[in-house]
Amino acid sequence: MKKALLIGINDYPNGNQLTGCVEDINNLKSVIERNSDGKVNFHVKLMPDEQSSENAMEAIKELFNDTSDMAMLYFSGHGFINDTGAEIVFPDNIRTTGSYYKGIQMKDIMEVVNASKVRNKIVILDCCHSGNMGKYKLEETGSLLSTGVSILTACREDETAMEMGGHGIFTEQLCEALRGGAADFLGNITMGGVYAYIDRAFGAWGQRPIFKTNVTEFAPIKTVTPDVPLSEILRITDLFDTDDTAIHLDPSFEFTNDPNEEHKVVEPYAKKENVEKFKTLQKLQSIGFVKPVGEDHMYFAAMNSKTCVLTELGKYYWRLVKNDKI
Repeated sequence: MKKALLIGINDYPNGNQLTGCVEDINNLKSVIERNSDGKVNFHVKLMPDEQSSENAMEAIKELFNDTSDMAMLYFSGHGFINDTGAEIVFPDNIRTTGSYYKGIQMKDIMEVVNASKVRNKIVILDCCHSGNMGKYKLEETGSLLSTGVSILTACREDETAMEMGGHGIFTEQLCEALRGGAADFLGNITMGGVYAYIDRAFGAWGQRPIFKTNVTEFAPIKTVTPDVPLSEILRITDLFDTDDTAIHLDPSFEFTNDPNEEHKVVEPYAKKENVEKFKTLQKLQSIGFVKPVGEDHMYFAAMNSKTCVLTELGKYYWRLVKNDKI
C-alpha cells in the first residue's frame, strides 16, 4: 500500500496569498494516483488551503503512523526561517502572530518521519528555505535521516522557491518527471531518477533543488509503459552470446529487401527469422543498447553486411538479464 498526503495553500492572509499551490497538489494527485496501466498507485489525501497547522500535523502523524510500503508527504506554500529553525507556514500562524513565527517546524516533521515504521518515507517540499528539511541529527544514531527516508526540496536552505505562470517551477518539473520523464528503461520511476530529471532543468545560478536520502534500495514511486517492452529487453542474451559478441548482419535482415518489392534488392533476400531478430535489434538500438559498426544507421549496416555490437549501457543490461537481476 502507498499513501500520499498533499498539502497546498494559496489562501494566506495579510497580503501573503500565493496562486499556484492548490493547483500543484491537484496536478500531483492526478500524476501519482495511478500507474500508466491504470492500476491504483497512491491512495491520496488532499488538504487544499488548510487553515490549521494543528490539523495538518495530525494528518502528517497519521500518514507515517503505520507500516505501509511507501508514504509521501508533499507541501506547497510558504516556508520561513527564524532563530528557532525552519518552518512550513499555515494561515492560522499568520493570523495569530502577524508574522511567520509559529508554523510547523521542519525538525518536528522529521521526528515523525524518522520514527515511522513505513518502509519508504518521502518528503517533498516546494517552499522557501525547504532545504532545511532533514538538517538536524538524530540523538540516538547521530545521523540526519533514518533508514528508508528520502527528501526532495525545491531550493537550498537559504533560498526562495519561485512561482511562474500560476504554479511552482519545481513542482512543474516534478510532475513531468512522474509522467514518465524520469522513467528508466524498464518503466520504473524512483526518487533518484526524479531528482536527476529535475536537476537538469535548473541552472547553476539561482534556485537549486536539494536531494537527501538514506535508502538501501530505490523503490519505484510509479511505473509507466517503457519505450521497449521488457520481453524485448530480455531477448538481449539470446541475441548476444556474450556482452562482447558482434552480430554479423547482411541484407537478409532487412524486411524491405524482398524480391517481390518494386525497388532494387540484393541477395541474400529478406529471411523471416533474420527480419524478426533485426526488428528487436533496432528497438534495442533506439534506447542506446545496440550500435552499428562502420555505419550510422542499422539499415545500412545490414545492407552493407556490417556488424552491430552492444554499447556500454547495453552490456550493463546484458549482465542484468544474464544474472536474473531483471
